[in-house]
Amino acid sequence: MRKTLAFLLIAAALLIWTVSLWGALQGREPFASHLYFFAWYPYLLFLDALLCLKEGNFWLLSRPREFLRLLCWSVTCWLVFEAFNLVLQNWRYAGLLPQWWQRWPGYAFAFATVLPGIFLTARVLAAWGAWQGAGGESRAWSSWQPLWLILGTVCLVLTLSQSHYAFALLWGAVFFLLDPICELLEGKSLTRRWLAGERQEIYGLLAAGLICGLWWEMWNYPATAKWVYTLPVFNFCKIFEMPILGFLGFLPFALECAVMYNFYQALTARVLTTPSRRRWFWLGQLAFWLLMFAALDAWTVISFQ
Repeated sequence: MRKTLAFLLIAAALLIWTVSLWGALQGREPFASHLYFFAWYPYLLFLDALLCLKEGNFWLLSRPREFLRLLCWSVTCWLVFEAFNLVLQNWRYAGLLPQWWQRWPGYAFAFATVLPGIFLTARVLAAWGAWQGAGGESRAWSSWQPLWLILGTVCLVLTLSQSHYAFALLWGAVFFLLDPICELLEGKSLTRRWLAGERQEIYGLLAAGLICGLWWEMWNYPATAKWVYTLPVFNFCKIFEMPILGFLGFLPFALECAVMYNFYQALTARVLTTPSRRRWFWLGQLAFWLLMFAALDAWTVISFQ
């Protein structure tokens, strides 16, 4: 029964992609203005179906509450980068819906796919044998946490103070700042796993970042509601809307997404231990969403339809 459902989901995703891409290229609605959603939500179901065919069970569909929390945390994580972009102005949005009450839910539903897309891509790669058995020599390094915190702080300061040339350091700052905090909270640390010789997950995340980056840019290109890049330098050899060197940023970005989710899990286990704390935590996130949606409208959106 599960395999039958998996094949149906794969067929449905292929059909939706074909119809929506044709519609977008013809300028037909709702495909032209909402192409992102027609690309990404079928992509999640497509990957979950591939995983089911290999492992016999769905990952997202079998854990609806965990999936919902991941979607919500994904919105928060991406809005952190949007907050930095208010200063950097490395990308802008154009052609969005003119009504805020339609546009703001669109922000949430779009940003909700970021973490699930990367994690599920990495999980499918692992399930199908990518980098199986990949490992390295175990190394003892007990003092990496202070160095990572210093590196993260330096990257962040340079990103914000020398943004014309150092904007790319943002894609390392979050990793260096949060991974040692995850370790201190006794959570999952990618650096600790690397030092232990465990490499498959990290290789999978790096590949997933690049795959998702290509998928983002490919579907963004023909859409009318889209993001455009306004980088101060390195604007050459574009693939779709993205300068070719920009694709390198998707690799560390995937690691940052993983570290941000590890931080959330460690925070849940160590700090958000009561219903009251969890309630205030999610209310705080909702307030952050609303504040950032208003900021996007004011500073990041170029034009509405």
